[in-house]
Amino acid sequence: MRQIPEADRDAIRIAQDPKFPRWLEQVTATGGCSHPVHLSGTTTTVDGATGEILHHYDTGSEPGERLLVRCRNRRATVCPTCSRLHAGDTFHLVRAGLLGGKNVSPTVRHRPRLFVTLTAPSFGPVHRAEELCRPRRDGGTCEHGRPLGCGHIHAPDSPMVGQPLCPDCYNYATHVLWHAHASKLWDRFVIDVRRRLASSVGLVQSHFAQYARLSFARIAEYQKRAAVHVHAVVRLDGPSGPDDDPPAWATSALLIDAVRASARRVMVKTPYSPAVGELALRWGVQVDARPLSIHSDGPEDDAVAAYVAKYVTKGASETGAGTDHRLTAWNEIESAPVSAHTRALMRACWRLGALPEYAPLRLRIWAHTLGYRGHILTKSRAYSTTYAALRAERAHHVGHAHVPDAVTDRHWRYIGSGHSPGAALIAAGIAEDLVASREAAQEAAQLGDGR
Repeated sequence: MRQIPEADRDAIRIAQDPKFPRWLEQVTATGGCSHPVHLSGTTTTVDGATGEILHHYDTGSEPGERLLVRCRNRRATVCPTCSRLHAGDTFHLVRAGLLGGKNVSPTVRHRPRLFVTLTAPSFGPVHRAEELCRPRRDGGTCEHGRPLGCGHIHAPDSPMVGQPLCPDCYNYATHVLWHAHASKLWDRFVIDVRRRLASSVGLVQSHFAQYARLSFARIAEYQKRAAVHVHAVVRLDGPSGPDDDPPAWATSALLIDAVRASARRVMVKTPYSPAVGELALRWGVQVDARPLSIHSDGPEDDAVAAYVAKYVTKGASETGAGTDHRLTAWNEIESAPVSAHTRALMRACWRLGALPEYAPLRLRIWAHTLGYRGHILTKSRAYSTTYAALRAERAHHVGHAHVPDAVTDRHWRYIGSGHSPGAALIAAGIAEDLVASREAAQEAAQLGDGR
């Protein structure tokens, strides 16, 4: 007799439970979340004026006496359904800063706006996807006996692309330390752009905030060589932010000049180390600053927002950034499913992390991201709305109507997370059905528009 797989047996057990319909409702409400959080507790809403109980909820009557809520993980490799929700929020967050909406004035589309790319410097020659990778006529070799060039033609998806020509020549320590200071380098870049804008129009630098405000949303993207690029939407507003028009001197051309000059100028020094010395860390020589048309009706801005939203959901394994989970021991580095180049960067994090001068950088904690300590997406306060506001808006849309003078008392605690094998099987099916339903609805809407 054929043995029934464990997941199927577990799924049958769950389906036979008397409370299965309610459990199914919970899983559907999470969108088929792959790793839901399990909560236990109560919520009571009382009319503040009369003391009447308007609503009471207790997980005691739920399956397993718990409520399932979304994990909200942004990585598609961890939870596809929550990553799609996060991508949608990211799209609206970035788009609102470009075109308005979500309580952001629509006049922002007429402000000076740039799409900026700042790169990491070179830490050593790597293989590239070009007609010829790194042609050299002299056929020389490095001090380790490896060729200084490569005359092969690599496909863009070749595993060779981004790998060092000579791992022994590659400066892994500087690569890791650059990652660890990349966020500080960005902060100094933003400060310097403000100063240059002020100086270029004859303002005292400390008075810039009285005339204009620099707003931005930036995303960190790992290249094939496992080094971070920074892409950013940068906007010039008046001193009060999105609702305030900038002064007449605030132009895209002026902003481009300031961005390029600051990218060349700013620097961060590392703490002195007997093993490494003191490093002066800068941006790479490749800097791109493209103006976004103030006359655009939206497609160009939508493309920028969609690009950011697509990237922010990628897992580390998809970007060459290492792994999605923190490493706790050296042997986890050796067993990680990564390239030899990425593994060497993880090892550099682990070794440098043991030096007292680098202790504040917490390099071992961030070995799984190759030393990069910043968030994938960050923004200035006045750029647009927030993730919290978007989630609150969504909760209000699907929740109960607002009751004036209502007082809500909540008592919740975490009791676990994840699915059993059978529950994971059912949740995956629900997630697939919801995606199919959403796609069918979009196709129907497009056909309707076509008529």
